[in-house]
Amino acid sequence: MFDFSTPVDRHGTWCTQWDYIADRFGSADLLPFTISDMDFATAPCILEALQQRLRHGVLGYSRWQHEDFLGALRHWYQQRFTAAVDTASAVYGPSVIYMAAQLIRQWSAPGEFVVTHTPAYDAFYKAILGNQRQLLSCPLHQDGDDWRCDMAHLEALLARPQTKILLLCSPHNPTGKVWRREELQQMAELCERHEVRVISDEIHMDMVWGEHRHTPWSQVAAAPWALLTSGSKSFNIPALTGAYGFISDDASREAYFQQLKARDGLSSPAVLAVAAHVAAYRHGAPWLDALRDYLQDNLRYVAERLSRAFPTLGWRPPQATYLAWIDLRPLAIDDRALQQVLIEREKVAIMPGFTYGEEGRGFLRLNVGCPRSKLEAGMDKLIAGLQFVRDGA
Repeated sequence: MFDFSTPVDRHGTWCTQWDYIADRFGSADLLPFTISDMDFATAPCILEALQQRLRHGVLGYSRWQHEDFLGALRHWYQQRFTAAVDTASAVYGPSVIYMAAQLIRQWSAPGEFVVTHTPAYDAFYKAILGNQRQLLSCPLHQDGDDWRCDMAHLEALLARPQTKILLLCSPHNPTGKVWRREELQQMAELCERHEVRVISDEIHMDMVWGEHRHTPWSQVAAAPWALLTSGSKSFNIPALTGAYGFISDDASREAYFQQLKARDGLSSPAVLAVAAHVAAYRHGAPWLDALRDYLQDNLRYVAERLSRAFPTLGWRPPQATYLAWIDLRPLAIDDRALQQVLIEREKVAIMPGFTYGEEGRGFLRLNVGCPRSKLEAGMDKLIAGLQFVRDGA
């Protein structure tokens, strides 16, 4: 029913991944597998909803606090996660990271501590350090095909008097870890014990694979919390700039709205983003399920190619996300030498692991949200680059 194999030319569309690749990698003629958007057109039901809204012709100030939008949220959480959400606690914002930064400012003071698991999505570092808070790193440890949090170490960080927030990524980017319910419950208990608030970024919630299941933070929460998310990753609509979430307590929610409107002047949502979310959550499930199958096949393809070329890596697809977090440490390859070869010789852009912190050294993050033909070309280039560096050619 849905075509994910035919390439869509994104050049000349003001596209960050294709048109502005030189900003990060220094060269414009690279095949990109970088930031986490996809090379697919969004779901037809979303395109039709947007076209219908545009045909109306009036794009005036709008609202999101209505049953069309809130009912769609309740429907999605019930259908996808068998979870009830209290839409009376819903909040809205232009992006998940904007909302997280807003809450970091609201729930802590400059110089106080924010804990996050590392390696971490690079925007987490910016949201913490850019707001003059101090980052406390809780490194994840690889355990076979899983990643583990040292809960004793986490508690020691949470117990520090200046620690005010746990910034959680669930599922985790870049490792692709899906937090088990019991892990989330243990973290919730620790945060309650030490009076630490939780901001849970769940933007990859729909991209969980196999037997793994996403548990919304709202299902385990104890201490005051915020769950922040968007349909932007799942339905490839980040340029519409819309996100939403749930804040547990009335006082924090009202303070969030006050800052949103009074300080930042954001009182009207992007109406096309609202329309897109309603269409996605009411009618987009068949498209998303087909996309999920395609992405999982792409991840399996990466595993097959790497296994043939470098059996010692033993790489397997992640538990979640369409971002292949590839551990290259068994090859003993220098990160920066590899990047130079990939960019200058192979003409391919793949995110180096050190982008995500010190614990990311020795890794690559490869975005597989693309047609298979592009992925095949990218894997040819990656494997050739790895062999070139490994063999000292």
